[in-house]
Amino acid sequence: MLRSQLVAVVDFQLPELDGLTAVRQLRADTSVGATPIIALTALALPGDRERCLAAGASAYLARPVGVRTLMAAIAEVLRGTAAGPTGE
Repeated sequence: MLRSQLVAVVDFQLPELDGLTAVRQLRADTSVGATPIIALTALALPGDRERCLAAGASAYLARPVGVRTLMAAIAEVLRGTAAGPTGE
């Protein structure tokens, strides 16, 4: 039996809502709150990774990110392993 799992990939440079707020809102929603979330951002400043993970992201990737890195991060969050790579 195939089991479907969702992973949310959230770009942290959203036009009307910042990514930290988006992740917090997703975590607060009981219907999707347990869904793994990968934070994807081009603004990879010192402390950004920690802020994203503290807000509830399961993993953090800095753009540009390759397909292999994204797929590895998805596999990691689906396995429930640590916060994932920081990008390529």
